[in-house]
Amino acid sequence: MDQLPTSLSSLSSFGALKLLKACRRWVRVFCWLPLLLLSVGAAGQAAHAPLRLSLSGSTTMAPLMREVARRFHARHPEVAVEVSLGGSATGISDVRQGKSDIGMVSRILLDSERDLRAISIVRDGVALIVHKDNPVTALSDQQLRDIYLGKIGNWRQVGGRDAPIHVLAGSPDGGSAEMIGQYLRLPFDQIRAERRVAANADRLAAVVADPLAIIWISLGEAERNARGGMPVKLLSVGGVAASSKSIRDGNYPISRPLNLVTRDLPSGAARTFIEFCVSSQITEIALALGFVPYLD
Repeated sequence: MDQLPTSLSSLSSFGALKLLKACRRWVRVFCWLPLLLLSVGAAGQAAHAPLRLSLSGSTTMAPLMREVARRFHARHPEVAVEVSLGGSATGISDVRQGKSDIGMVSRILLDSERDLRAISIVRDGVALIVHKDNPVTALSDQQLRDIYLGKIGNWRQVGGRDAPIHVLAGSPDGGSAEMIGQYLRLPFDQIRAERRVAANADRLAAVVADPLAIIWISLGEAERNARGGMPVKLLSVGGVAASSKSIRDGNYPISRPLNLVTRDLPSGAARTFIEFCVSSQITEIALALGFVPYLD
């Protein structure tokens, strides 16, 4: 314990010493305070940093998953869901390489992809579309095959006007390309097309701009836009009308599940998101976009 001062001069010296010690303590406090506040702030930011969930793949599924992601984020604001495109093959590749948490794949998994886990969330089909003014309403499987092999090159050969068929094809990485190839027993490298058009929206635009064009596309996307007034027409395939009703009834021959794919059994935010996607909470969105829910 400090000794008590015995005179006025010693009292002054004692007070100065006490003041100096106190100042030193406060200097140390003020020096450390900014670092302490910075550490607390960083910890707070880390605690509140949003979880990020990445999806990639099918262009057909992108409009659906973007709407679902918005609704999911409204209920789970701690999770930020990012959706990017590239086709079903990209979704498979990204999941396998760990680039994405969830792949969007608009077809049944191949035997070579059985190491992955797929959850089907809605149903769709692949439709062949032409311009609304094209008088052709249906094509047989053989006619379709011959058109894409280049054996039929004039609309008159299939009941249309005397005009060349402008054959367009989707991207080889898309799920719809694989579905068409399987249905027509036609490898993609044998398809004779004037050009490739990747996104569904671009395929619709290509047919609107060219009354002589034909291309395949997501049935749900085509049906929704045709009902909205876009001048496109869905062709019957195999004697069955291309419609969501035909898919629901199980009659349409080129139908498919739309899948969410993961490398391992999903957990955490990925599991919560997938559980949300297989619930009735996305039914309204799926119907609005022309897809067929499993829970209908």
